[in-house]
Parts: sequence; structure tokens; C-alpha cells
Amino acid sequence: MQRLPIVLALLAPAVSAADFGPGFAQRMLPVEGCTLSATVGGKGPAVLLLHGYAETAQMWKPLAIALAPRFTVVAIDLPGIGDSSIPSSGIDMKTSAQRIHEGFRKLGFERARVVGHDIGLMVAYAYAAMYPKEVDSLTLMDAFLPGIGAWREVYDAEAVWHFRFYGHTPEQLVKGRERTYFEHFWNDFAADPKHSIPEADRQAYTKAYARPGRMAAGFAYFKSFLKTASDFAELGKTQLPMPVASIGGEKANGEALGAQAKLISASPAVVIIKDSGHWMMEEKPEETIAAVTRELEKPATAQR
Repeated sequence: MQRLPIVLALLAPAVSAADFGPGFAQRMLPVEGCTLSATVGGKGPAVLLLHGYAETAQMWKPLAIALAPRFTVVAIDLPGIGDSSIPSSGIDMKTSAQRIHEGFRKLGFERARVVGHDIGLMVAYAYAAMYPKEVDSLTLMDAFLPGIGAWREVYDAEAVWHFRFYGHTPEQLVKGRERTYFEHFWNDFAADPKHSIPEADRQAYTKAYARPGRMAAGFAYFKSFLKTASDFAELGKTQLPMPVASIGGEKANGEALGAQAKLISASPAVVIIKDSGHWMMEEKPEETIAAVTRELEKPATAQR
């Protein structure tokens, strides 16, 4: 594993961290415009994990523990979410990818296997498209890519009204009701609401997003979708050189994301998690962890 010189000051653990257990520690990484929180542990080639909306890096705990004997896991809270600070501007997929790339390099890593879920997959795609020579593989998990193929069929669908729910009035409507708002996603986007996000995680995510400015930061990612579509339409003119995998829920975005993956990669692996909705890590953890691990263990063939 190639590494850059490590800045020791960045390795001091912060007060709180994603609770991955022994062998993991939190690193606070000053980058352009904000400070990123990264939970790091394990040994071997680096895997960069990027969470989605209504969650934080904590969603990756079961996967991180499973990967740690073979990979160095780096799970980063997206800018503005979790323990990462809120940027004053640039809360969008491409800018977030640039900031995360800067933070990842400050940890001392040059290369990554990149995995993203929900809006995290959009940041992951931007990362891979902008830094293809530094990405050994890309795994996209259950959402869609604005600007690629038939993306408007997802963006304009009635069931995803929340893509346009942002601004002052929405912020006031959900203030103090963050959990009520998130229950819609956690329950309605699952194949079975009784087998979705666990209660302890619901409480933790609600607390994280209820802090001042956090709901506005989350909404900003949705506000950026049209900019992201323009950015990705340009990035998508060049197919990705590294192995790409699409992993989606049978009862969520599995087929739509798989079709998009075939537009950004010559021969992507398309995996559908049976009887799962959007929250695959929680709904079907064994199957999902196995699918992600298979993709990460494939030989790295990125540009050198």
C-alpha cells in the first residue's frame, strides 16, 4: 500500500467518533472550507466509505469490522454531516469529493477502493471520475447518478418529492421534528419497515442532524442536484477505467442504477440484493457485506 508522509497532528483522536469498536479511531482533517471527520482502522489496501443522507459514517460499522482484517477502512462523514464541520459554501457532490480527496491524502494514502451509498455514491462517482489514476475500484450502492442516462426518470418521480424540499420553510417545518421527517425515508424506502434502520441508529442519526445547521447542510446536497447533473454529464463523457460495481436493492434502485453503471463503465458488475429496499446494509446485512467484499477483493486494475 502506497502512503504519503503522515502529518502527526492530524492523527490525534477527537472527542467523539463513529463507534466501530477496538482498532478504530477518529481523525479530524482540516481541508479547504471545512474539517472532515474520518474513522480509520484495519490493515491493508485502503477502502474509502462514503455514507448517504439520513445517516452518518456510523452506517458502515458492520462492513468496517468485516473488512478490517484485510483492508484499511476510512469512513468519512460528508462535509456538513456527522462530525464533519459545515462549509460556508460548496456543499455539492463534486466539491465534497475534492475535499474528501484532500483529507484522504492528508491521512497518508494515495490509492483507494471507493464505496458510496445514497448521496455518498454521487460523491464517490465524482471522486473516481476526477481522480481515476488514484482509484482502484468504485462500488455504487442504491441511488442514482444525476446527469447520466435516464436520470430524470428518478429525479422527477412523484415518490421522491424530497429532492426539491429545501430552503427556509422546509427547515422550519422539520425543526424539532427531524425524526418524523427521517422516518419517512427509513420506513417507506425499506422493503419492510420492521427490518430497516435499528432504533439505536435512528436515535443517533436524529441527534446528529438536529444540531444547529445540520438539516440545512443535508438539504444543500439535494439543492445541488441540478449542478451535479451538469457536472456529471461532463464527467460522464469519459468512461471510468477502474472496475465498477452497482449494488442495489431489488425493491429500490437496483435496476435503474445498474443501467446507469453500464453508461459510465465498459463492463460493470451489476448486483441486485433480493428482497431489499434502499437500506441494504440494515435490511440485508450479510448479503450486502458479502457483495461489497467480493467487489473489493477483485484485482485492482486502475490506471497507474
